[in-house]
Amino acid sequence: MKKALILIVVAVMLAGGCAGTSSNTVQRTLSGGAIGASSGALIGWAAGSPAAGAAIGGGAGLLGGYLYDQYEKYQGRP
Repeated sequence: MKKALILIVVAVMLAGGCAGTSSNTVQRTLSGGAIGASSGALIGWAAGSPAAGAAIGGGAGLLGGYLYDQYEKYQGRP
């Protein structure tokens, strides 16, 4: 039951996490966080700790999304 609830929460975060954001930086950062959290939860679920996996993956995804945004801006893309 707990694993199913975690997967549902992650799916909802993925679906609605970026709705209504206006800047590319926010969209890319939140998208990276959502993708990282869902991937981390799946990997953590396989390893026995989905919450820790989601937390670590979400943090890494946020950082990755932000760095990607900064790279795109450096390349001159909005």
